[in-house]
Amino acid sequence: MEKKIRKAKLDFYNMSDFLKGQSSKIITKLSENDEAAFILKNGKPKAVLISKDRYDRLIQAGIDITQY
Repeated sequence: MEKKIRKAKLDFYNMSDFLKGQSSKIITKLSENDEAAFILKNGKPKAVLISKDRYDRLIQAGIDITQY
């Protein structure tokens, strides 16, 4: 039997949330909960924001996101 990989759904935040002074709140939440989230502009994903711990795990796993 094949093992199914369960993908977690990412939260999303609008670019306007950052312009309204919510960036500190959003970054703190993602960091404290070790999460990742899409950043949307005009309803379309433009970037992904991840916690430092999650980033460190990617690097330890040999995944260098700067290569892609």
